[in-house]
Amino acid sequence: MTKVTVSLSDQIESDLQRLVDQGEFISRDQAIEDLLSRGLSAYQPVDESSDEMDETLFDRVTDEQQDPALQDDEGGGDRRL
Repeated sequence: MTKVTVSLSDQIESDLQRLVDQGEFISRDQAIEDLLSRGLSAYQPVDESSDEMDETLFDRVTDEQQDPALQDDEGGGDRRL
C-alpha cells in the first residue's frame, strides 16, 4: 500500500472528523481512502455499452406505456365518472 501525505484545510479536517464521530467510517484513514476512491471513480470514463443498455431499458419501458386516451373503448360508448 502506498503512503501519501497531504495538507488539508481545517474545514475538511473537521468534516472528516465529524463523519468518523457519527460512525460513517471506522477511522480517519478509512474515510479518506473511501472518499478519495469515490471521487476518483466519478471521473472514470463511462462504458458505452452501459449507456446503450440504459437507453434500451428506457425505450422498452416507454414503449410499453399506453396513453389511456388512445386506447380502444372496449366497454362500450357509455363512460361515467
